[in-house]
Amino acid sequence: MDNGGGWSRGLRVGVGLAAGSFLLAVGFGAFAVTHGWPAWLAIAMSAVVFSGSAQFALVTALAGGGGLGPALAGAALMNLRFVPMAAATARFLPGGPLRRAVQGQAVVDGSWVAAQRPGGELDRRLMLGATLVQWPAWILGTALGAVLVPGGSALRATGLDVVFPGFFGLLLFDALRASPRLAPAGTVAAAIAATCRFLPSGVALALAGTAAALALRSPAPAEEPQP
Repeated sequence: MDNGGGWSRGLRVGVGLAAGSFLLAVGFGAFAVTHGWPAWLAIAMSAVVFSGSAQFALVTALAGGGGLGPALAGAALMNLRFVPMAAATARFLPGGPLRRAVQGQAVVDGSWVAAQRPGGELDRRLMLGATLVQWPAWILGTALGAVLVPGGSALRATGLDVVFPGFFGLLLFDALRASPRLAPAGTVAAAIAATCRFLPSGVALALAGTAAALALRSPAPAEEPQP
């Protein structure tokens, strides 16, 4: 692979992912301000955290009166998925600890899935390029949603409330298409997501966090022998 190929492909992939991220971020910005957050705080959170699931979980838990501790715990549980993702990526990141830590910030859902290659390899440059496009789109979308504050009714009318589940559903479909052996795990994930839709936010967060913890304990599947 040439040095520029991965970057250029990553930027192209990132444009598509950034479009979905932007719409999702508009929804988050509006959601956060509607639940009492100042616009600047919602924007700052998107710039620093850059994780839709954790950000929605934190705002939802605080809005439900759960307190800061449970809210932070819920957001952390949502982000447990990044632990095995980062562990699987680490061997493809060159350099010392600091450089590897900086590169590790590019491990986000869409970029990580798009960067997977047959045989368990990962295109590091594609992942970095895709994330570099998504991050500013996420911040800009949050700012737009936080300033305009369309409110819950407008979010439903424009369909922004389904962007979040649709975005992750597309990632799941793409991952299963690339690795059919993940079908059992994907089916369980889809079932949990569907169930959480009808549960109180605290119960849903606990269920999702428990599933993530069990995934961390599961042994990695053996690699198929190369012909």
